[in-house]
Amino acid sequence: MAYLQLSPALPSPSHPMAKTGYGKRSGGDEDPHADPDFAHLSPREREIAVFVDHLEEGHAMGYKAIAAAHPHYGQQAVRSALGWITTAGHLRWIREHITVEDNSMRWVTRTYWQRTRRSPEWWAKFAEERHGRDVTDDYMSGLVRAEEAEEAAPETEEQAAEEQVAEESSTAYRTLAELRTADARMPLSDRDCRSLESLAAQWLSRGATPHDITKALIDGLPPTVTNPGGFARSRLENKMPPKKAKIRQKAARRARVTRVIMVCPLCDADERTTEIVNGLCRECLAEIEAAGPGDGYIPDTFLPAPREDGTPPGADEPIDVTERVDALRRAAGLL
Repeated sequence: MAYLQLSPALPSPSHPMAKTGYGKRSGGDEDPHADPDFAHLSPREREIAVFVDHLEEGHAMGYKAIAAAHPHYGQQAVRSALGWITTAGHLRWIREHITVEDNSMRWVTRTYWQRTRRSPEWWAKFAEERHGRDVTDDYMSGLVRAEEAEEAAPETEEQAAEEQVAEESSTAYRTLAELRTADARMPLSDRDCRSLESLAAQWLSRGATPHDITKALIDGLPPTVTNPGGFARSRLENKMPPKKAKIRQKAARRARVTRVIMVCPLCDADERTTEIVNGLCRECLAEIEAAGPGDGYIPDTFLPAPREDGTPPGADEPIDVTERVDALRRAAGLL
């Protein structure tokens, strides 16, 4: 008897990322991957759960994003599957109220995933433990609607040049002193090197290397250089590289979770307006229970067709299921 067991669809590297700070987030410690991870789910929900489990942190978790990337199921099927996966204890939507030290505030909705099946009591404790968390490092970027932190006052060009000269002077001096080794036509004296040291240091402060300076000073030299010090000064000034772009640092303001409430992933209602049961509001829970779990798009096995006389085939009789497999693949859009 012949069987067909196809591997579940897995996310591609191009699966979209959510906005900064959103998307899939781990709910904490999980058991290692194992075959029975989602054995309690129906075939469709099991396949969607495996797909979600393989998403990286920050990947988009909305049912539309998953349906757009999944080859087998559309939006309604994925939406319903996520509902069943939520009630099974793998998924929760939690809305967190974040307050920043300047008293600006924002509600943000997190999507927490657990490969390990968790009870409603476990998730309730998890949500409770989110309250009071300092989330400055994890969530400041793109999440808290606060005025941008004051930018650090930029250094004056004179201050920056002085610091860079002090830092790079020895490297600058050595680069100039070693020029005679690179090309005998450029034997700079100690006085030349001291005079040109600040110019060479400016090159280094703008990202140039000692090799860049040496190359700029000896490429295309005339047969005879009568004034190596003056020639080097002219080239260092005329070929000076552009300034490096300054990155202005923004000071992070402290941010803390000041309230946590459960959210229904299917309709976005939360505990302020409705009762949440096993991660869903009662209306959405009734909706998916009425529809029932999905059966999957491909059966786990193929039963052989009867003989022409209507009798069943023998247990060891070879069965060709090529046409039936191809038909199912075409229906699933795999051919």
